[in-house]
Amino acid sequence: MIGTARRRRDGEAKVRGATRFVGDMPAHGLLHARPVLAAEAHARIIGIDTEAARAQPGVVAVLTHADLPLAGGSGRAAEPLAREEIVWAGQPVALVIAESEAAAEDGAALVDVDTEWLEPVLDLDAALADGAPPARISARAGDDDSAADAHGGGGDEARGGDGDHGGAAASPNIAVRQRLQAGDVEAGLAAADHVVRGRFRTSWVHQAYLEPQSTLAWVEPDGTLVVHSSTQGAFMTRQGLANTFGLAMEKVRVQAAPLGGAFGGKLMIAEPLAAAAALVLRRPVRIVFSRTEEFSAGNPAPGQLLELELGATADGALTAIRGRVVGDRGGLGDMGVEALSALLSAGPYRWPAHDLTALGVTTNRVSPGAYRAPGAPPAAFAVETLLDELADELDLDPIELRLKNVLVAGDKGLDGQEIKVFGARECLERVREHPLYAQRHTLPADEGVGLALGFWPGGLEPAGAICKLDSDGRLTVVTAAADMSGIENAFIAIAAEAFGLPEEQVRVVTGDTGSAPYGGVAGGSKVTYTYGRAVERAAEEAKQRLLDVAASELEIAPEDLEVADGEVRPLGAPGRAVAIADLAAKVYTFAGRHRPIEGYGSTAQVSRAPGAAAHLSHVKVDRETGEVRLLAHVIAQDVGRALNPALVEGQMHGGTAQGIGWALLEELAHTDEGQLQGGTFAEYALPSTDQVPPIETLLVEVPAPDGPFGAKGVGEPPVCGVPAAIANGIAAATDIRLGVLPMTPARVWAELQSATVV
Repeated sequence: MIGTARRRRDGEAKVRGATRFVGDMPAHGLLHARPVLAAEAHARIIGIDTEAARAQPGVVAVLTHADLPLAGGSGRAAEPLAREEIVWAGQPVALVIAESEAAAEDGAALVDVDTEWLEPVLDLDAALADGAPPARISARAGDDDSAADAHGGGGDEARGGDGDHGGAAASPNIAVRQRLQAGDVEAGLAAADHVVRGRFRTSWVHQAYLEPQSTLAWVEPDGTLVVHSSTQGAFMTRQGLANTFGLAMEKVRVQAAPLGGAFGGKLMIAEPLAAAAALVLRRPVRIVFSRTEEFSAGNPAPGQLLELELGATADGALTAIRGRVVGDRGGLGDMGVEALSALLSAGPYRWPAHDLTALGVTTNRVSPGAYRAPGAPPAAFAVETLLDELADELDLDPIELRLKNVLVAGDKGLDGQEIKVFGARECLERVREHPLYAQRHTLPADEGVGLALGFWPGGLEPAGAICKLDSDGRLTVVTAAADMSGIENAFIAIAAEAFGLPEEQVRVVTGDTGSAPYGGVAGGSKVTYTYGRAVERAAEEAKQRLLDVAASELEIAPEDLEVADGEVRPLGAPGRAVAIADLAAKVYTFAGRHRPIEGYGSTAQVSRAPGAAAHLSHVKVDRETGEVRLLAHVIAQDVGRALNPALVEGQMHGGTAQGIGWALLEELAHTDEGQLQGGTFAEYALPSTDQVPPIETLLVEVPAPDGPFGAKGVGEPPVCGVPAAIANGIAAATDIRLGVLPMTPARVWAELQSATVV
């Protein structure tokens, strides 16, 4: 089963509409909640008039911050409704709960919020300026980087370790200042034969999942808060809700429902709202965001400003890198990815010296969150663009420049950790052999091929799993992993291979926080690497229990038995085989003399399994309009071991398509006053079928020693290098280099005109 392409087990139910998402779940006495969103980007709340809304037929309650049973906590969850100050246009300020969705919507339109206008801070440069007005005048509920950490980018090394945390800031909006530094950067740049510099800006980008933020919550008769949510992390959500509402851990039970897409954005956004309403009203409450609410009050990837300079000797040896990454932390300033982006802005390369500073800045924008490979696409866009420029100046092949400096097993990354295995070199070598790369110098005018290497360090988080043989002879796998990216199929393959059953005889159950073993957030390309390893160990332990039962029944030592084809049989004597179902029947019976056939597996990985993906992007630029058309795209990715190549290639396709959105289309645009311009998919441009070219996938397998059967996470790496590859393709076609994402026709055309004038 390992390494063979198979159809997704969950595919048919989802295609036929049989899968029940949170919005489909019935509940007796259900109430519906609708948030009231702020109109101003920055204002002081004078009062909230809820009388007309309360009088609306069907409305049960209208809650404001003062009505919520809050006990503390940190970050956005501690302030689910604005307390006294509005800090972005779209911030929830009240919650209308009604007997129907229509009544809740009608009631929300009648809530009147009286405010006093405050000067907004909407731009990173303006926020950093000396004497800038504060984006927030009241005290924050507390900083919280747990969402970024949960996606695999956290830890002391990503937050700057022992870097620069001191120094008074001239601007009141600097929430975080961190630094990664080693070696003599000044000497390194001075020793370089060529130094290149660049300033890059990336926009706010929404995760654009199909299913919006959705949560259903109720309170059991014993006072237990039960939450069914489209969350990526059941245990993280339980901890957050317990902290926010001052509840004992056993009084909060969270079930991760099937996800209709997430990409890092579904963590503690809707849950505090639904939970607070359920605790106050003692009735089931469901909130399902509208698409406009998603764009206004979700947690998209933040805008960033990156400034880098790097040097190399004439033969292409990198000497030093220096830079600054400024990340927008929005109005609450409680979560950022700028430290991770600073770490990744050095790329997967060896640097004798580095000095990278990360600044997290508070503005009057929406609160940001994680998005597939948080912080990595902007970082790769900056460093890979400059490396391409450096190769031009040194007259070196861009792949050879990267191969000369790329990290390999045994090297240490900027975080100081030794890399056990890394397939970046192999990925570069695969695209170097591709015909498209050889043709790059013979293309027609206004066409070019761009190269970029993206990487993701890989996440670490403890996880547990249970495998139990049931009385029907089938194996059940129990975890708390959220249902996303077809992970159920990976668990089935791992358990079936480790236990010795056909995959048709294995099923997966997603338990809640009261029944499943602990598991971390589904994200950061760490689910297979952590949960998968736990499943493998649990299946192996259950298999040993099965062999013990068979040994007793057959009076043969366990080491002389094997499991194959749904049977346990003596080595070399298949005629004495016993069906696993028959052995299970002997266990699960009254007065049975054998222990249940169950296994528990857990893991706490201490070594990362970084992933890499090299991209070639064939582009054509229309000089009259600035339109960039993609003609072909090639991705070579180190996947460790492809448990199911069909699913792995699906991740590579999906990540590449999202990278195209980053590169050419996606941008949450706001007015000069901070209001969102458009809040539907009609205004927010996503890659369509006519904009995504044929994507050729090249699987590179460099097995991870600590992963299940050598596998590693594959979700994050494919998106990282796409914008840089397209930007380098545009440069190859036109000799212009762009420093702003997305590279829209208007921006490309403006750069072309500027180059023509010069």
